Amino acid sequence: MANQYQNIVVAVDGSKEAELAFRKAIDVAKRNIDSTLHIVHVIDTSVSTSVEMLYENMIELVQKHGEVLVENYRTQATEAGVTNVNTVITKGVPKSILSKKLTDLVAVDLIICGATGLNSVEQFLIGSNTEAIVRHAKCDVLVVRTAE
Repeated sequence: MANQYQNIVVAVDGSKEAELAFRKAIDVAKRNIDSTLHIVHVIDTSVSTSVEMLYENMIELVQKHGEVLVENYRTQATEAGVTNVNTVITKGVPKSILSKKLTDLVAVDLIICGATGLNSVEQFLIGSNTEAIVRHAKCDVLVVRTAE
């Protein structure tokens, strides 16, 4: 099959937009035989770095939440028929990790992400993760806006 994706990455954070992207990623992975679905969750350290208030027990709690989140997605993917599933949890600034450093973590042919949930003022001032991915990714990007 021409233009087949072998390494499909979906970025998840527990949001409604990420859930839509995950559902689409399952469909894409199933259509691309022998592909691997990489479920990536980035623990956002940008707030803790600027405020310096993230205590050790909070870090553990956030880490555990990420582990439960990606394991739940892994289970859903395998139950839906995706045979090759990989999960990745990393810490950092999601915008930077997902747009510029993702290839250091996994091989990637396609990134699937949800459309931004930020309001127009936040988008203007800081930009969205999705916008950064679209601008800087070195592979194809699919931005999911609807459940269809």
